Amino acid sequence: MKTVVFAYHKMGLAGLNALCRAGYEIACIFSHEDDPEENCWFGSVKAWGRERGIGVFCPTEFQGLEWAARIADLCPEMIFSFYYRHLLPEVILRIPPAGAYNLHGSLLPAYRGRCPVNWVLVNGETQTGVTLHHMVAKADAGDIVGQRAVRIASDDTALTLYGKLCVAAGTLLDEFLPLMGKGRAPRRPQDISQGSYFGGRRPEDGRIDWRWPAERIYNLVRAVTEPWPGAFCTLPDGSRLMVWRAAVEEEAGSGAKQPGTIETEGEGVFIRTGRRRLRLLDVETGSQRMTGEGIIQYFKDREGTILS
Repeated sequence: MKTVVFAYHKMGLAGLNALCRAGYEIACIFSHEDDPEENCWFGSVKAWGRERGIGVFCPTEFQGLEWAARIADLCPEMIFSFYYRHLLPEVILRIPPAGAYNLHGSLLPAYRGRCPVNWVLVNGETQTGVTLHHMVAKADAGDIVGQRAVRIASDDTALTLYGKLCVAAGTLLDEFLPLMGKGRAPRRPQDISQGSYFGGRRPEDGRIDWRWPAERIYNLVRAVTEPWPGAFCTLPDGSRLMVWRAAVEEEAGSGAKQPGTIETEGEGVFIRTGRRRLRLLDVETGSQRMTGEGIIQYFKDREGTILS
């Protein structure tokens, strides 16, 4: 089965490796140039293709007809998209006779759109997954081929959850790619009215509002912690405090203090929230990264001051 693949990131590599295991012929790969301003902690699809003698192209857009014509000349029977960052125009989706397929990091129709691994954590979900579906003009709206669910642990971060999703993606593709090659794969419509759509996230979306309950702040922290840009607030002197790791205090604590109030107690530093307190476990300000005793020493003279 001859295919053209649009892929990027670690999930892109998972998809490409699954295609190889299933015996698909990859005619060429479309990917992205790495952004020098982005933390590129993931493997390179571009390097993967070139190591195997497969042509890799990184155009900035597909609105013209030139690339569509070049893809059509390759006569792919299928097209796959694995975490490629652009929607493909219909002129390309119509090329392969056996269909165009996308791998999405949620259980569609829930969490259509961008950054699903981050959004499910922000929203405190306990389950997500991966979905292989037909591509149509509307994002993540095509008929579903198959899905694999993934449990979200209470201590999962976006990084650990993304790793689970990559494993699930490989399992999903190993099951359905052979069926797709024989024209026997299942296909069921999805009702997007019963799902949800979320847009992209910006670094500024990591700002903490201490009026939120501690659980909500904890979910934000783990959703955007490293290698993502991180959750943050502002210290009384106006400098930024990054919160890379935190924990919700089991007890509510005593007193009715303003959200954002710093409290040092025993071996810990706590921040009062809209409900309960959050314990700081790994923070950074300026060039100073702190855990454990370092946090206690930094905040011991800041007891009672308020973060914003």
